[in-house]
Amino acid sequence: MNGTYQQSLQHVLRYAEDRDYSGYSKFDALNSPWLNTLTLGISPLRWACAQAVYRSPINVRPWLGVQKGRNPKGVGLFALAYLYQSRALPQTTDLATHKARQLLDWLLETKAPGYHGACWGYNHPWPNFRFSVPSQSPNLVVTGNVVIALLEAFEQLGEAKYLEVARSSLEFIFHDLNTLIDTPEEKAVSYVPGSDWIVLNNQGLAAVLMAWCAKHTGEALLKNTAKCLIHFLVSQQTEEGAWHYAYPPASSPVKHDNYHTGNVLDWLLMYSQLTGDQSFRDAFERGIAFYRDQLFLPNGAPKYRHNRIFPHDIHGSAQGALTFSRAATGGYPEYLEWAMKVLDWALMHLRATDGHFYYQQGRFHTNRTSLMRWNQAWMALGLASTLQAQATLQPGDQ
Repeated sequence: MNGTYQQSLQHVLRYAEDRDYSGYSKFDALNSPWLNTLTLGISPLRWACAQAVYRSPINVRPWLGVQKGRNPKGVGLFALAYLYQSRALPQTTDLATHKARQLLDWLLETKAPGYHGACWGYNHPWPNFRFSVPSQSPNLVVTGNVVIALLEAFEQLGEAKYLEVARSSLEFIFHDLNTLIDTPEEKAVSYVPGSDWIVLNNQGLAAVLMAWCAKHTGEALLKNTAKCLIHFLVSQQTEEGAWHYAYPPASSPVKHDNYHTGNVLDWLLMYSQLTGDQSFRDAFERGIAFYRDQLFLPNGAPKYRHNRIFPHDIHGSAQGALTFSRAATGGYPEYLEWAMKVLDWALMHLRATDGHFYYQQGRFHTNRTSLMRWNQAWMALGLASTLQAQATLQPGDQ
C-alpha cells in the first residue's frame, strides 16, 4: 500500500482536526457582515458578490470579515473519510471510528428544524442563479452526502440510530422537495424546497439513499423510486457518454464538468452494487470512458470542463481519485492506476508543505486559498477511498 497516501491522509486530517473542521467555504461570501449588509437583500447583487469572492485569484475573505465555520457537507465528508480509513488501515480503526462518531453526533444535533425528515444545508447564505436561500436552509446535496456517511457508519458500527436518521431523510425528499417528473418509469426531484430546477447528479444521489435504506428495510416503495430516479438519470446521457449538469441542459451554463460527471458515475455504480441491478452497467462504462478521456489529461491533471483545461481544480483531483477507486473495487480494477495517477498529480502540484491542499492551479498562477470542505474534506475522502481500493485489490502490498 502507498505510504505516501497514508501520510498525506494523516496530514490533511490533522490539519482539519487542528481547526476543529472549521474554515472557509467556496460560496461563503455572504458570511461577511459587510457584504451581507451592503447587498441589501438584492438577489442578483448577492449572487454577484458570491461569484466575485470565489473567483478571486487570491483569498479576499479575511479582508471582508467572512466568518469561518463548520460546513455540514464537509463534516459529513470527513466522517466518511474516517470510516474509509478504518476499512483501509485496520490499525487506525479505534481512533478513526471514534472521530467519525464525534462528527456524526454533531450532525445529528444540527439538523434543520421544521421539515418532514432529517436534512441539512450549508452554513452560509447561498445565492444561486436559480434561487437564493438563507444559511442552514436544507438542500438535497448536503443532506445526501451526510446520509451517505450515516449509512456507512450503520454498516460499520451497527448502531441503529444512524439508519433511523438516514431513513427519516427520505421523508424530506418525498415531502419537502418538489417531484418534477413523475411517471411509472422515471422520477426527478428538485434541488431545494420550492424549486423547479433538476440537477442531474442529485437524482443519482437520491436513488442511492433510497436503495441503501431499502437494502436494510426491504421497502418496495424505496426500491421502485430508486430505479425510477436512476432510469431518468441514464436517459439523460449523451451519445458521447456524458451528462449535462442540469435538466433541461439550457437551464444551466455548466455543461460537462469534471466533478459532477464523476459524481454521477459514483451513484450509478453504487446503485448497481446495492441492488444487484446490472441493467445500467453499459451507461456506466461509456460514462467512465468519457470521464477518463475527456476530463483528465494523460498525466492525471483534472480538466475544468471537457473543452477547457484550466484551472485545474482540487475538487476535480479528489473526485477523480474517488470515482476511479470506487470503479476499481466495483468490478473495474484497471481504474486503480488512474486513481493513483490523479492523486500523484495533486500531491505534486496542489499540496502545501504542511499537507493541506490548495484550491486551483491556473495556467500562470496557483490559487492557494484553503477551503475546508472543497479542498481538504474532498481530498481526505479521495485519499481514503484510494487506500481502501489498494487494500482490497493489492492486499500483499500492505
